Amino acid sequence: MIVITGGAGMIGSMIAWQLNRQGRDDLVLVDRQTHPDQWQNLCHRRYAEYLDKDELPTWLESNGQAVTAVIHMGAISATTERDWNRLLQDNIRYSQRLWQFCARRGIPLIYASSAATYGAGEQGFRDASINELRPLNAYGYSKQVFDQWALRQSAAGVAPPLWAGFKFFNVYGPNEYHKGRMASVAFHCYNQFRDTGTVRLFKSDRPDIADGMQSRDFIYVKDVAAVVAWFLDASVPSGIYNLGTGQARSFKDLAMAVMISTGREPHITWIDMPDDLKGRYQYHTQADMTKLRAAGYVQPFHSLEDGVRDYVQNYLMQDDAYC
Repeated sequence: MIVITGGAGMIGSMIAWQLNRQGRDDLVLVDRQTHPDQWQNLCHRRYAEYLDKDELPTWLESNGQAVTAVIHMGAISATTERDWNRLLQDNIRYSQRLWQFCARRGIPLIYASSAATYGAGEQGFRDASINELRPLNAYGYSKQVFDQWALRQSAAGVAPPLWAGFKFFNVYGPNEYHKGRMASVAFHCYNQFRDTGTVRLFKSDRPDIADGMQSRDFIYVKDVAAVVAWFLDASVPSGIYNLGTGQARSFKDLAMAVMISTGREPHITWIDMPDDLKGRYQYHTQADMTKLRAAGYVQPFHSLEDGVRDYVQNYLMQDDAYC
């Protein structure tokens, strides 16, 4: 059995989607649902068991011998979360317990890190070294703390036989409606344009960057799911890996792709950046994908236009928007 924490979330449910497509339904999905419609992320999946996140430790004590891999996507993912005690328990301690379980049992562990660990990108976006990174928020720091702990454990020989921490860049795609403000820009652009006929984008408060030219490495969630599923069967080095496309695109590009995908005339409205994001805002991210490619992953990623078109036309514009 494969345990997927965060299984009712966007990335977790889409990893389950990918594994279902590959013929696997021996999945144990684990989560703490916070949205009344989040069950919709489960209803299209085939799986053996669903557990609340607090039930997992006890379940593992009784059923751990049947587990063949753990995919740990569950976490507090809000970049605006400031309660360090919550981040400590959910993003660090919970992850450490799963690491220790996998190390004892000798089974693979794949977990979610984040590109938020790179902060403003002063040290670049290379996954070869992480110790000098300066995250801009407590969420990013919680991911950095666990990455550093994992590397120390691995160096000491206390590690799963295969482990990978993925620094996800800006993931967008089906099954993210429950994330509220933390949902992707693509999701918010679509809803704004549908409801008001315009897309609101932040003005730039840096003189060297034009409005709308703030950029991110946007990656379609189906590509993320494909990489994670590939790691389960591949013979690859353990470690921390970037997971983006390797190409930064502007928010204006993304907004235009969303609006064009609806078949309507595009229109953008510029708004001031919220005060709580000033000083904590990444103006540019672009994953260095050398390490993943060197590990043997050769499949192409969706272009921004192709990924957005699939998301908008085959999900957001459909009566049943869930995958």
